[in-house]
Amino acid sequence: MSLSSKLTILLVDGYNAIGTWSELQQIRDRESLEAARRQLIEFLINYAAWQNWQTSVVFDAYASNTPGHREEHTECVSAYYTGFAQTADTYIEKYCAAFARSAERFDRRLIVATSDGIQQQTVRGYGAELMSARELAIAVRGAQQRIKQKRRPQRPAGRFLFNSLDPKAQQRLTQWRMGKN
Repeated sequence: MSLSSKLTILLVDGYNAIGTWSELQQIRDRESLEAARRQLIEFLINYAAWQNWQTSVVFDAYASNTPGHREEHTECVSAYYTGFAQTADTYIEKYCAAFARSAERFDRRLIVATSDGIQQQTVRGYGAELMSARELAIAVRGAQQRIKQKRRPQRPAGRFLFNSLDPKAQQRLTQWRMGKN
């Protein structure tokens, strides 16, 4: 089974990503942390759809007095908010450890996106692939550009209005010009 045909799971350290991406930092500072979280999730929804990856973004709720919970945003993207006294790092480490012990590791890829140096070493130790938050930001921007290019209508050759018309309209105009109604 090739690497590209394996189901890929992307696990993102949410606050690490927000602290690394300049766009998300600006949103956090200008609006709120909640707005930056929403924007990160929006970026990941588009990226996960483009890559066809299962993606989970993990946010610390370390000091809150609530149990951990998951929010499903799309079929491919979910957000997990850790419970009291649990960090995103510990959640990601436990996830990687469980993945390393499971049989799924043979037909799936696990990629962890974090720029935390200690976390990176731990993730590698469990056999997961690594992507820094900066690399993820670059990959997301690249996918956004490719999506825009794909959606942009192709301009026909030439600079005349006639060239931008559909073939049927071009034929009718040619007939009118030749005097053939």
